[in-house]
Amino acid sequence: MASVAAVCSRSMASKTPVGFIGVGNMGNPMAKNLMKHGYPLIIYDVFPDACKEFLDAGEQVVSSPADVAEKADRIITMLPTSINAIEAYSGANGILKKVKKGSLLIDSSTIDPMVSKELAKEVEKMGAVFMDAPVSGGVGAAQSGNLTFMVGGVEEEFAAAQELLGCMGSNVVYCGAVGTGQAAKICNNLLLAISMIGTAEAMNLGIRLGLDPKLLAKILNMSSGRCWSSDTYNPVPGVMDGVPSANNYLGGFGTTLMAKDLGLAQDSATSTKSPILLGSQAHQIYRMMCAKGYSKKDFSSVFQFLREEETF
Repeated sequence: MASVAAVCSRSMASKTPVGFIGVGNMGNPMAKNLMKHGYPLIIYDVFPDACKEFLDAGEQVVSSPADVAEKADRIITMLPTSINAIEAYSGANGILKKVKKGSLLIDSSTIDPMVSKELAKEVEKMGAVFMDAPVSGGVGAAQSGNLTFMVGGVEEEFAAAQELLGCMGSNVVYCGAVGTGQAAKICNNLLLAISMIGTAEAMNLGIRLGLDPKLLAKILNMSSGRCWSSDTYNPVPGVMDGVPSANNYLGGFGTTLMAKDLGLAQDSATSTKSPILLGSQAHQIYRMMCAKGYSKKDFSSVFQFLREEETF
């Protein structure tokens, strides 16, 4: 466990540099919101081009996660997969090679809860603190600073994590022990995938029955079928502005990542003997989409997939 003195000194020095590893679609706007709140950043990304605008803005860019750990005692990681997270923490040039005692390490990646628990054990052996804090809200919420963070870890450390996470999100929720943040995120994305497919199916059916899509969306959103996928992130082009469906499904939350998260849900369901009949079907649909050219499109492109797939 980190010493109380280390925890106190960390919270007192609130504007000391914060390490940020992974500045992709989500990490980039998250890091920028930390900058807006006056935090100097120590940046690393496996793709150097992703770091360029931070370098141009005067932030420090380093060449490995270990270098980040050497220069910062509070680090946020935002990475695509469990494998990426393991490499960033435990790899040859990982955080754990140079992590300082008393450091606070917050992982906002969406990964297997079991991996979060294993990383927490390794971090604790080094005298540092690990918390899992995956996010919900997508790129739009990351840009506006309105993400929801689901935090798992030692409760006494939550306030220290909240100080940073509150700069990037409007909701920072303590979920319990390490891994519970990931559990909450996986459950959310399981429901999100199912509701997006349902919204796409309903919209497609209504259009083929002769309904105007904007009118149908309006009716759904004042009726009991209303959900986030219908009223905030509608998958039908032309219904809403400022969402991926209005931009050929570019940006947003990629189909590959949704398939990955549904795979995590499937693994968790198997290990806990929990039936997820619709979740399993959603997983197969998103895997099919990845195989048929939709992997880099936003997950709401399931509407286009349903429209174009003749085989159903």
